[in-house]
Amino acid sequence: MELTRRDALLALAGGGLVASAAVDRGRTAGTNGRVSEADLEMLVAVAEVLYPSSVAVTREFVETYSLGRQSVDEEYLARMSETLEEVRTTSRLETGRAYASLGPDLRDEVLRATGADRAYADPEGTVAQRIRYYVIDELLYAFYATPKGAEFVGSRNPVGYPGGTEAYQQRPEGGQ
Repeated sequence: MELTRRDALLALAGGGLVASAAVDRGRTAGTNGRVSEADLEMLVAVAEVLYPSSVAVTREFVETYSLGRQSVDEEYLARMSETLEEVRTTSRLETGRAYASLGPDLRDEVLRATGADRAYADPEGTVAQRIRYYVIDELLYAFYATPKGAEFVGSRNPVGYPGGTEAYQQRPEGGQ
């Protein structure tokens, strides 16, 4: 399964975020001017670790979602960028290599080395808590807020996604 720009817009719409103006603005010249290419590359690399292996993570999905977030709160994205730099630093210290150049297993090890896998999300907390808040939880929300992502956990109609009365009145697949 491949995540597309449309999937990202559905995730943003499901969360009550309006992204169209930022996404259109970001389409000019191939860059959005606020989220760096390096940050987008990092977000895609982290998403490839977090998302199920059957999901093809696309830059288009991550960029559209990030731009949508940017239209809501630029300070948030600046803090996310600072947090991604912490992951880059951890990668260089742990492996001597750039995070995006690592294979999936080493990327996972680097994320675990930050402590973010054991931390609770806190935007003002420790480095691990900020990585959890600004990177991991954000990417997981982007995925599971899409109809495709929600199906992985058995929800055919994620919160905020218009599915009509049919979606909640049907039994789950395989149910009696």
